[in-house]
Amino acid sequence: MASFEERLTALESVVERLERGELSLDDSVRLFEEGVKLSEACKKELETAEGRIQVLVERGRGQMGVAELDVDEDAEAEEDEE
Repeated sequence: MASFEERLTALESVVERLERGELSLDDSVRLFEEGVKLSEACKKELETAEGRIQVLVERGRGQMGVAELDVDEDAEAEEDEE
């Protein structure tokens, strides 16, 4: 699995290639689809990180600790479909 940074770099590359406008329509659409998938993966990872930060802040009443969030991927997939 690629790291967040690797996916973000790949997304930046996709955007640069699309902005050049040198691709055929089919290649542009394929690349755009790839970019959307990369963007969604980055967004999901950012949301997970945000949730972890919120847990840290909420537990900040004199006690700091890291609590891993149980991410139910099936529930997230259902939310995405709605």
